[in-house]
Amino acid sequence: MKPDIHPNYRPVVFQDLSSDFAFLTRSTIAAKETVKWEDGNEYPLIKVDISSHSHPFYTGKQKTIDQGGRVDRFRRRYAQK
Repeated sequence: MKPDIHPNYRPVVFQDLSSDFAFLTRSTIAAKETVKWEDGNEYPLIKVDISSHSHPFYTGKQKTIDQGGRVDRFRRRYAQK
């Protein structure tokens, strides 16, 4: 591999702003802010608007839309006569 062409892959804290949930993972994303984590170390901080902790699909609060009959309506509309 060529030296100095790969981004720095390091531990980063992602913080969900809508639910104040944070998790530590590894990433190459650049960060301007840092935060002190539970283990006492300081890590780069990335603030996100939504994560799996607040997304309706993962929290079970997703509203289901009635999709029944769409295929039947399509077939009726474009059926050969």
